[in-house]
Amino acid sequence: MRYELYYWDGIQGRGEFVRLALEEAGADYVDVARGSGGEGAMLRLLDGQEVEHPPFAPPFLRAGELLIAQTANILFYLGPHLGLAPADEAGRLWAHQLQLTIADFVDEAHDTHHPIASSLYYADQRPEAKRRTGDFLKTRVPKYLGYFEKVLARNKAGDAHLVGAKLSYPDLSLFQVVAGLRYAFPKAMARLKPNYPRVIALHDRVAARPRIAAYLTSTRRLAFNEHGIFRHYPELDSAG
Repeated sequence: MRYELYYWDGIQGRGEFVRLALEEAGADYVDVARGSGGEGAMLRLLDGQEVEHPPFAPPFLRAGELLIAQTANILFYLGPHLGLAPADEAGRLWAHQLQLTIADFVDEAHDTHHPIASSLYYADQRPEAKRRTGDFLKTRVPKYLGYFEKVLARNKAGDAHLVGAKLSYPDLSLFQVVAGLRYAFPKAMARLKPNYPRVIALHDRVAARPRIAAYLTSTRRLAFNEHGIFRHYPELDSAG
């Protein structure tokens, strides 16, 4: 099957979590909005012009006759099809639960630079962003990373993966979160790094996987920038 991924061109955003799964699996896919006429096709689907159940927002994925939206929902579907989820129901639900927790983490990371409203520019909410980021780096990042550190430590199959003994899509997503936090808050993450050795080791193992390593150095991998979820503003990095 050839998958069609719909997400905004120019940013990694939430679409990157889906891209990483597709890349790791060597799946045949097209990043629709990056091609000629692709953004128009995406907007038509968002407007509900071509489907009975239009998605609310990107990312969404076309898989045959299915059109699936919401990052965690897309990965819940793709996981078994790409060999990136456990075979048993309990394992699949556990992986999904971890992905939903990652989604919460990502939302909080986004709100560091847009704590009041996404419709406002960062410059219009800079004081509030600095205050929000201070709490994020002091309390929220340690809470989330500490949780995933504990999940890795308690995995009966070993601490190399979040779920069982094999790579699954939450491993790929946690890699992306760590990479994003390192881009946005390099000083803060350097200070926090010693506290989460298992999480950092997982990030490094994912980065070294052959298909992921090839993807990270390819033109398919968009660079972090100040239009996505993870943004580097030096004054925020010093807030924590």
